[in-house]
Amino acid sequence: MREKTSIAVLPGDGIGPEVMKEAVLLLQDIEKYDKTVSFEMNEFSWNSEYYLEHGRMMPEDGLEKLRSFDAILFGAMGDARVPDEVTVWEFIMPIRKQFNQYINFRPVKKLSGIHSPLTDSEDVDFVIIRENAEGEYSNSGGRLYDHTSEAMVVQNTIMTEKGIRRAADFAFHYAKDNGESVTSATKSNAVIHSMKFWDEVVEKAADEFPEVEFEKVYVDALAAYFVQRPHTFRVVLASNLFGDILSDLGSALVGGLGISPSGNLNPSGDYPSMFEPVHGSAPDIAGKGMANPIAQIWSTALMLDHLGRKDLHNIIVEAIEKTLAEGYRTKDLGGEHTTGEMGEAIRSNVRKQLEEVKV
Repeated sequence: MREKTSIAVLPGDGIGPEVMKEAVLLLQDIEKYDKTVSFEMNEFSWNSEYYLEHGRMMPEDGLEKLRSFDAILFGAMGDARVPDEVTVWEFIMPIRKQFNQYINFRPVKKLSGIHSPLTDSEDVDFVIIRENAEGEYSNSGGRLYDHTSEAMVVQNTIMTEKGIRRAADFAFHYAKDNGESVTSATKSNAVIHSMKFWDEVVEKAADEFPEVEFEKVYVDALAAYFVQRPHTFRVVLASNLFGDILSDLGSALVGGLGISPSGNLNPSGDYPSMFEPVHGSAPDIAGKGMANPIAQIWSTALMLDHLGRKDLHNIIVEAIEKTLAEGYRTKDLGGEHTTGEMGEAIRSNVRKQLEEVKV
């Protein structure tokens, strides 16, 4: 009997539908070769076009619909006709916050055959664990005296002991299970309230994991160390804003946003987690077959790992590396292969591995 896994598919805007197509085809291939899994995929056309037609990013019961799924696979969101704060705060943030996806998990791994513009090291393989539900991305603040010479704004950072601690515990548990170290990004020398509090809570967690090597590093220095010695990091723990910035730098380290995946995790499983590529909707290349599907496919692998199939995650990542070793490249990586050609080459290598293990 196959285990049925329900997946909500949100292709989004721009290149989102193009890269999502390759991920869906991959899951369909896995179904054919692995008789222990079955995917029930439901696609929802909630995007900027939907907003322009309906005045909202999703139906009133959109979150309730998504809640019933085992996982959410998301493409990309962004359209010049819709303000960014609408797509972020009326779509992405409600999903992350309402579903308590308080961990953002982003691998930074140098894949075989990919040139890095920043480092010659081949041993770049770490994860950024970002607090994903509060911090600097808290919708708290406002404006006063707009359009006058006395205009002012207040933007509040909200950090709770619970929020910091659960992110820290996740990072230390992950490091313990993988025999790694934890580096905490901070700026407590200048941001003396919120980041000092961050340090205090993270250090309490560190005390409970004496077997895990721990250090805290000021985020500006950490950005430099990412470039100078990225091979020395294994688990980087960061607040919402710091983690977001460091993640994009990490992506640049290993070849660009087109190959970098992420997971917005609800570790308890009380709500579905959401998996998405780090890249945006790239409207300038949408519909041209130029988009790199690796980040979306790798995000799909993270989803399978989260759902308990680490074996399938490993097969997909190995297939991505093999495809790159065979010389396949989309334009962002200096090649001329199309989105579909890259996706099919990866799926072909996945199929070969599944045949070999005779699932």
